[in-house]
Amino acid sequence: MDTWLLILGMALITFAIRYSLFAFPDLSFPPLVRQGLHYVPTAVLSAIAFPGMLIPDGQQWAFSLDNAYLLAGLATIAIAALTRHLLATIGGGLLVFFIVRWLLGQLPL
Repeated sequence: MDTWLLILGMALITFAIRYSLFAFPDLSFPPLVRQGLHYVPTAVLSAIAFPGMLIPDGQQWAFSLDNAYLLAGLATIAIAALTRHLLATIGGGLLVFFIVRWLLGQLPL
């Protein structure tokens, strides 16, 4: 029962936060807040991606050449910087990841 109350509470809070922007359409943020909000997507994506690259097993840091996640992540960053093309970045990153896993013998084929 506690789990359902927690889920319901989180849903209500999320709805209230998102609805408040529609309920008050004349709401405007100061320039400093708008500038800070510009960096939120980058910060969130980094917070999601970097732990997976650097701690793939969830236990220990893996700064080695047999860490396919780290090598593919670095290649993906390079592809994104060079091409500025979303599909090329996603496809190239996946391709590099699976090739590195195959070369390291980590794919169950």
